[in-house]
Amino acid sequence: MSAPVPQEELPILEALVNIRNRLTALKKNRAEFIKASDVNVLYQAVIKQVTKLNDVRDDGTAPNNRLDQTLSDVFGLLSLFYLTIGKTRDAPATYSQIASMRQILTHMNESAVYNEADLAPFRRRISELRQILQRDASENKHPEAILKLLERQLKKCDTIVESLAESLSVISVELVPVHEKLVTIRRKLVALAAKEGSHKAELKPLQDELRKIDSNRVDGKFLGPGGIVPASQAVCSSLLEECFEISQEIKANEESKNVASSLKPIYDRLTDLRAELEGLVLTRRWTLRETDLWNYSLSLQEIDKMRVDGKFLDTEGNRPEGQYVLLYLLRRCYGLIYRLLSSSEPVSEELTPIANKLSTVKKCLNEVLKYGGLFSPRDLYPYQLALHQIESRRKDGKFVGADGSIPEGQGQCMAHLNECHELIEMLKEAMDEGEFDDDEDGSEFDEDDEETVSGSGTTQQS
Repeated sequence: MSAPVPQEELPILEALVNIRNRLTALKKNRAEFIKASDVNVLYQAVIKQVTKLNDVRDDGTAPNNRLDQTLSDVFGLLSLFYLTIGKTRDAPATYSQIASMRQILTHMNESAVYNEADLAPFRRRISELRQILQRDASENKHPEAILKLLERQLKKCDTIVESLAESLSVISVELVPVHEKLVTIRRKLVALAAKEGSHKAELKPLQDELRKIDSNRVDGKFLGPGGIVPASQAVCSSLLEECFEISQEIKANEESKNVASSLKPIYDRLTDLRAELEGLVLTRRWTLRETDLWNYSLSLQEIDKMRVDGKFLDTEGNRPEGQYVLLYLLRRCYGLIYRLLSSSEPVSEELTPIANKLSTVKKCLNEVLKYGGLFSPRDLYPYQLALHQIESRRKDGKFVGADGSIPEGQGQCMAHLNECHELIEMLKEAMDEGEFDDDEDGSEFDEDDEETVSGSGTTQQS
């Protein structure tokens, strides 16, 4: 249960609730692009409340009350807005990534199924995010209170990673290959358990691998070179037994569903969330507004809180079959959200259609240059026209937003634009050298050509 909110913190809580409501309303507004100016106004309001909170709280206290949860919600939403407007390299944008990383690491710690290779990407990402905070601190880009809050969150992730690494250090060198193989097999088994239908063909080779590993034990012990008995037998033995247990559960559930009927609503909900998130991974470039991830995060947290001692219970307090499946789906969803957050590009929502169009034109030109074939200057007209229409949107060399502001992502759009022009020049040179068939008829495009291809250059709100 959370601690009560002290009287002196109530005005701060009220202000933060108001800010959260304003952020939620802005998130729901799909009629227009999110403006950096609107986000900055709300960010300044948050800074004001965090400063007040630091004034009324002792530095050493770390209460967990409704105010802390509301502040966490506000920062989570605010960081998604920073990603949406393309400020991916600003300190506030790191909060949602840190929170998502912490959830994944907590689940890894809970399952105890990971190896050193799994920790390496998290170490790298923590280092990258810390560099962002240090750079913003050196440039006085954000208040110290905000940077301290973010650094504390990042340090929690760092602590979990080091704790996980320390747990791995107890595994003797001789047993590291066995442990890594068992981790891989277990992952394949839980992924198999989450799939519907018959799994006999896929399950058999995994069971054969497990039996082979088991056959190498003598009196239940894994042996090292010279017949020695290495330390950390319990870690590998328990993991082996768990793999056998999961494989038996898969077999037992072959003719029925993988999940008990009492847990079916949770299973269906997680399956739907995974499908939607996997769809976003494929279409994020065109359809994702990072603030949309907030609703998915809330849904997963709600499901995660249903667990008791790491397990889902039915109405009678029992632990029905299908726990591995649900935990796999839950962790898979967390992983997809983290993937979407960490792959967010430094381009504002308003410039995303332009960046996408330029990226598509660049890809097409690269394909033409790579494969060649029958080609003439006339074939370049659609690409040249598309670039001309995009360039016509610039003012004084910048892409300007609807409100006259300069959205984030100018550098990336200009880089794409310059590369497209370079590719067109390379294609022209190739034609001049006779690598492509030349059509002398079309050195200039006329109005009919422009009308034919005008659709390829129109930039619309995604």
